[in-house]
Amino acid sequence: MKSFLFILALLPVTAIGAGLKVGFYNKSCPTVESLVQQAVAAAFKNNSGIAAGLIRLHFHDCFVKNIGMALLQKKKKERLLAMVAVPLLVACADCTTVATGGDLDFQKSESLLTCYEEIVQVRLCLRVKLNGTVNATTCLNIAQGCDGSVLIDSTANNTAEKDSIPNFPSLRGFEVIDAAKKAVEAKCPRTVSCADILAFAARDSIALTGNNLTYKVPAGRRDGRVSTKKNAEDNLPSPLSNAAELVGNFTGKGLTAEDMVVLSGAHTVGRSHCSSFTNRLYQFSNASDVDPTISAAYASLLKSICPSNSNQTFPTTTTAMDLMTPAKLDNLYYVGLANNLGLFTSDQALLTNATLKASVDAFVKSENKWKSKFAKSMVKMGNIEVLTGTQGEIRLNCRVINSGSSSAGVELGMVNGSGGSDGFDEI
Repeated sequence: MKSFLFILALLPVTAIGAGLKVGFYNKSCPTVESLVQQAVAAAFKNNSGIAAGLIRLHFHDCFVKNIGMALLQKKKKERLLAMVAVPLLVACADCTTVATGGDLDFQKSESLLTCYEEIVQVRLCLRVKLNGTVNATTCLNIAQGCDGSVLIDSTANNTAEKDSIPNFPSLRGFEVIDAAKKAVEAKCPRTVSCADILAFAARDSIALTGNNLTYKVPAGRRDGRVSTKKNAEDNLPSPLSNAAELVGNFTGKGLTAEDMVVLSGAHTVGRSHCSSFTNRLYQFSNASDVDPTISAAYASLLKSICPSNSNQTFPTTTTAMDLMTPAKLDNLYYVGLANNLGLFTSDQALLTNATLKASVDAFVKSENKWKSKFAKSMVKMGNIEVLTGTQGEIRLNCRVINSGSSSAGVELGMVNGSGGSDGFDEI
């Protein structure tokens, strides 16, 4: 146990997820990538729009949870114990009420198994004192990124990421991952993680959009055991975000401002529900009903599709995010953006900052430059805070956390207080 805590406390952030490599399954499951590709191709043949769905699914998986980089960096310098007491059992919802410093007031939970991993993460975080206080937000963000948690179904005791406001009802592609997992399990039982299958599927979807764009995917991810609605709502960038919020969100995941502009180019494929952009069409400000930075003709078109009372589920009609080439992954997203045809507030935000706009202008001029950077940024995004080695699990059903796994037993032992006075060895 001490070695586990020591690694979390002392390793530099760049070491997290260092176990990924291209060809990870060359010996254990050499056909995995072709099996996933076949599943994606079959779905794409039936509905080409699934490509955009799978790309977005991978993005929403990786961005939901944050390892708390600032926390890990400070732990290297300040391995101090927080003077806190944590009961043996806590409710998942109460993990969000951690006070800054001081004592905790957790209620007991009747369903410990549904949130034991989050409990372990909170307890571990609270062992570290940062400049005299424990920051609740940072503590609760000790969790993983690209871990397949977006694939987990909700239960009677927990609303999962897929059913959060940013994801429901727009997130799709789950059945494609199910089909790929079934094929892979038939060939290589208990070997390939759902997180890796999703990363392969996103790459294959990009390749199918008809622009000769592909890349090699480092693999070796393990599957996480925590998926909560709150994690998604707290971490996923909003289509209503401004430039500062977008940059902050991406840099918090170890990506750069340029990565943010590059990956925003994925909006060149796919569709959106009205609720993500009607803020620009109705009652935008006291001075203007419509956002003046959007093309008047485009706004009129969008109004004909989306009434002022649009919400998450009404209307069911969707619109393409790229008017010019909605089914092809290319640089015309940036061309449209430069001509006031960006759909979301977050799209338009790329033009409000000189540094971000410089990247937009560069990609307008050179599609090859954007394609090269997009492939690199996708690989970089796919490495966000992954579980590797013996962390997490290899989920047998991508929608359900494994039951009775040995790793679960070990972590529950931590919660139940084996080791130190509160269940942890000293750091």
